[in-house]
Amino acid sequence: MYTYNKFGSRASSSTSSTNNTTLTHTSSKTTTESSDSRTFTTRASKQVDYCNRYIHTGQSGIKYIRNVNNSVEGYPKLAKLHHLKRLQVKKHALQPYGVRCSTDQIVPTLTRWIEIYNLKFDVIMIGALVENQFILPILNSIPIHKLCSKPGFLFIWSTTQKIQELTKLLNNENFNKRFRRSEELIFLPIDKKSPYYPKSAEAGSETIPLFERQQWHCWMCITGTVRRSTDNYLIHCNIDTDLQIEANSPTVKKRGSAGGVTLPAHNAVPEAIYRVAENFSNANRRLHLIPSKLGYDTPIRLRPGWVIMGPDVLINNFDPNRYNEELYAKSMIKYKQNASGGGGGGGGGSGNNNTNVSTQFLVPQTNEIEDLRPKSPVISAK
Repeated sequence: MYTYNKFGSRASSSTSSTNNTTLTHTSSKTTTESSDSRTFTTRASKQVDYCNRYIHTGQSGIKYIRNVNNSVEGYPKLAKLHHLKRLQVKKHALQPYGVRCSTDQIVPTLTRWIEIYNLKFDVIMIGALVENQFILPILNSIPIHKLCSKPGFLFIWSTTQKIQELTKLLNNENFNKRFRRSEELIFLPIDKKSPYYPKSAEAGSETIPLFERQQWHCWMCITGTVRRSTDNYLIHCNIDTDLQIEANSPTVKKRGSAGGVTLPAHNAVPEAIYRVAENFSNANRRLHLIPSKLGYDTPIRLRPGWVIMGPDVLINNFDPNRYNEELYAKSMIKYKQNASGGGGGGGGGSGNNNTNVSTQFLVPQTNEIEDLRPKSPVISAK
């Protein structure tokens, strides 16, 4: 008669504890080899234990990653760099602005900003972590090439199922030859209970797929020429990783609820992705477009330093004139000579008569940040 241990190895059953003890302490070659084999099996099984656990229990191995809440744990210099960058961004951030705008009024509103106030943004994010963000007629009509400064950065969200639509969108006339895809950020919800977990396209189907696509994709595109070795006043590379995992969300107390009921303080876009954009680009003009309604389950929380536009934005406090004034007060101003004419000012109402000069609104960096941040290797001249 044979029994099987939890790793699937066959072992003969013993009838007494004495025999077990004798077998354990036997120093024969056969027993030693069997013990070594079992040790190897145990070590090998631990390497794939989380995969095996997911198959049998449905619990994702992501929730067992230790440094989810603090991704820089164990890296003191990087942790200090993140802290200093956060303080610097907060010090020079504009007040949080919201623009409540229906879907059909997004394009006319942006066009009015461009024509009347000459507004431009250095960082533009489109979409959120919901399925219904791909409104192709709206996205194709956004005057993105006039709205985004040059150089500028575009972050656009997509699910795995919408990758082909995203590729088609970026290849049309509105985006093609103006933006080039540079990086792909991945965001992983921690489990199915997460508010960020993508809803399956076959939600009404009774068939449960064996494999589920749980990640979100955020493509970063660049317009203009940016060199990491020389344009350190514009970008700081390699501060964050391309993979972001959902941390345990803080909770907020529900208004009017008896007994102190708390709700997760999640947002339409995770705070980690906002931080990636803020750490990477040192520019101070940031716009987030959410083109469709999200519903009550996905709140939109305003963030300092960002102008957030969408139908479900609760606070409508954006004033272009006040925004321009605050830009000059909070930013480091840098004037850049354009290589070709028709630079368009690019300064958000800078009032500069020389069209060959563009105005850049930047977050100034300290010497300590420059010493800590990762840099491109210096190639010595031979």
